Amino acid sequence: MNYRILSLLSFLICSNLVAQYSTPNTGVHWTLDDIANQSPGTITVAGNEYTLHEDLLIEVNDSLSLNEILTLKIAPGVEIEVKGYFSSDADEITITAVDQADPYKGFWMYDTSEIYFNNTLVEFGGGIRVITPNFMMENSEVSNNNNPSGSATGGAITFSNGSPVIRNSTFKNNHHPALSSGANTSVAIQIENSYFEGNNTNNNNRPQINMGPSGDADSTRIINNTIIGNRDFNMVGGISVSSLTGVTNKFLVKGNTLRDNRYGFTSLGNVSTGIIQDNIFEDNDTETNPMNGGSGISLYNTGMVYIIGNEIRRSLWGITLIGSALANLGSDDAEDINPGGNIFSENGNGGEIYALFNNTPNEVKALHNCWIEGQQSTAEDVEGVISHVVDDPTLGEVFFDPFICGIEMNTNELNKSDFKIYPNPAQNSFTIQSNENGSVKIFDLNGKLVQSEMKTEDSKLIPINLPKGVYLVEFNSGKAKSTQKLIVR
Repeated sequence: MNYRILSLLSFLICSNLVAQYSTPNTGVHWTLDDIANQSPGTITVAGNEYTLHEDLLIEVNDSLSLNEILTLKIAPGVEIEVKGYFSSDADEITITAVDQADPYKGFWMYDTSEIYFNNTLVEFGGGIRVITPNFMMENSEVSNNNNPSGSATGGAITFSNGSPVIRNSTFKNNHHPALSSGANTSVAIQIENSYFEGNNTNNNNRPQINMGPSGDADSTRIINNTIIGNRDFNMVGGISVSSLTGVTNKFLVKGNTLRDNRYGFTSLGNVSTGIIQDNIFEDNDTETNPMNGGSGISLYNTGMVYIIGNEIRRSLWGITLIGSALANLGSDDAEDINPGGNIFSENGNGGEIYALFNNTPNEVKALHNCWIEGQQSTAEDVEGVISHVVDDPTLGEVFFDPFICGIEMNTNELNKSDFKIYPNPAQNSFTIQSNENGSVKIFDLNGKLVQSEMKTEDSKLIPINLPKGVYLVEFNSGKAKSTQKLIVR
């Protein structure tokens, strides 16, 4: 007898845990009022406040619309699943928990579903798991989702397919990253004009925006957003767009502001290519160990990434290139032209300044950048904030001249137009052209004389056998002298 009572009690408890209302899959358009009328135990209503007491499934041929100002409170552990159409679109909609300390499970959007959120606040749940490629959210907020084992465990919203759109929305203080996708999926997300702050309160090694590869069909575009970190979360970066499994990854990261994160932006994988343009990276230095991160921009084993017009200040490292990463920070060559225009300031650790650390064997074109903001720099000054072949012969050379924020060489004694060297960059030789004859001296950036010649004709071919790098060529006619920079490749 006691056994039967206990068994019956266990059955009732289990039944309550898995209770669910499913729409009939007959092509009907549902509202919350309709469901409340059809199944009073599923949804109860008090004015414009609705309470969902059990799991709700919208079948593939049905739809659910939240189309008026309302608050939907969801009971602990309850999940909304959508196989059909779901819309939350009115002047103001709040989806929250019955008990903020005991959150609901979240949303699960199947691959057959079509989803639209507008003017909607989603809070105190377990996030939104999005399998469908048909997802748009605008003018909405997803914050304080505090269920660590809810519907979405990769992010407050986790995606699996397509080109979902996030526009004009806010993400704050979520337990997981704000947005994420899997390492082996193809998600070319479009994130525009949105605000992110203090996400991943769990403080593990995941950034606020943590996207896997885009796939072949489209590119990931992250444009005109603000990503602010919580400085107490020293493990949480700003943005990652990476491919760890060989899936094609193309991205555009443009016009964003990133502050107070562990790092600003990172990308991994040799199939990752893209453009990082016109962003502001400031104070992304919450990483306590420089060997573990802290870069404004970090690229690891990537394909070619163009870095254009960014401002990078007060990180532990400005830009780090690691492994086999390829990057173009500025080029005058027609095949890969890039205006440069990146600005660096006070990026460093251990008492040293690191604007660019090329920890790869690859050459890096990096013309027309301001390497030390707030001062006019010499080539020696710039050389001092770039780590490359000059510091370690196993590393590739960074070609940084010409640069902006620089000091013009003093040519008052001899007009530059009267003293030309070409080609520049040079390899095995260069020509010096002047109407004057005189001595030619070549110095390295430490001031050491490495070669000297006499010029006795208008055009003098000077053979060289010098290591790659930047040199100073001094021409002295006996009446006047001038110095110009020479790049040897």
